[in-house]
Amino acid sequence: MILKPIYIALFVFTISGCNSIKERPIQNPKGSIKKNKTTKLIPEGFTAGVIQESKKKGDCLFTILVTSKGEESLHFDPINLDEAYKKNGLAVFFKYRPLRMMNRCQRANPVEIQEILIY
Repeated sequence: MILKPIYIALFVFTISGCNSIKERPIQNPKGSIKKNKTTKLIPEGFTAGVIQESKKKGDCLFTILVTSKGEESLHFDPINLDEAYKKNGLAVFFKYRPLRMMNRCQRANPVEIQEILIY
C-alpha cells in the first residue's frame, strides 16, 4: 500500500518532465538585423528573400522572391505571413517549411513561415 503513492508520484514526475516540441513564435518586425549578422543567419537555416506584392488577377497577393547566383528565381506563397511584413520590397530572412497542398497561385509554391526577420 505504501508503494502505490510512490508509483503515482513517479508517474506524475515522468509525464510532467516530457516536453513536446514547441514552435518558435514569428519574431517582431520592429527589430532589424545588421549586415554583419547575415553571414551567421544563412548557416542557421535562414533564406534571404524580398516580399513582392502583386495586383494581377489570379496571382498571389504577397509572395517572397528568392534569388540565387546561377539559379532560377523562386517564388514562395507564405500562407501565414503577418500583416506587419506585407510591404512591397521588404528584404527579409526567413525559415520556412514547404507545404504539400494545392497552389493558391500559379507561379508560387505554398510555404509556412516558421521564423522571419527584417534585413
